[in-house]
Amino acid sequence: MELKEIGDNIEEELDEKDSVREIAIKSSRAIIRLASQCIIKMHRGEDIKDLLRQLKEEVWHLKSLLSNQYPDLLYAGFVQNAFQEYCEALILHAILNGKEIPHPKQIGINYEAYLMGLGDVVGELRREALESLRKEDFSRAENYLKLMEEIYEMLIRFNYPSGLLPLKPKQDTARALIEKTRSEITMALIATKMAGKKS
Repeated sequence: MELKEIGDNIEEELDEKDSVREIAIKSSRAIIRLASQCIIKMHRGEDIKDLLRQLKEEVWHLKSLLSNQYPDLLYAGFVQNAFQEYCEALILHAILNGKEIPHPKQIGINYEAYLMGLGDVVGELRREALESLRKEDFSRAENYLKLMEEIYEMLIRFNYPSGLLPLKPKQDTARALIEKTRSEITMALIATKMAGKKS
């Protein structure tokens, strides 16, 4: 085979891969957008059944596209970021609906993206805890804090190089959010007790 022909074959293959990559980038953006919309609506207590279906379908399409043609692209940063947002939305949905937190295999996502998404759930639970405080539902706020702590305890088990699992920033952020939330709940409880004594 001549060198030109070899070059033609390589170019054809890379052109096709580049086209698939562009499709994957658009799909990843759609997944992130849908996941964000789901999370916003969940915090508002709105129905997300249709959005969640669209999100799951988009993830399924992206996985099918890449698994069949270019499985290496499944682990590209932009795809992993999208899967991370997907995990965050599904885990939060399970928690807010009183269901068990899904296993990564249940939702078909690799462990790295799952753990990164789980790390972000801590911030979403803080939002729920603060909303519970605003409504003076201290028991609910404390339950969310307990969940935040349980997630953090799981996350700190994974101490790997950032090249394998860049989880350290998520762990640090989770710890800071937990400390801040615990302080705010404590202050709210003290303020309520003080108000009760005065009346």
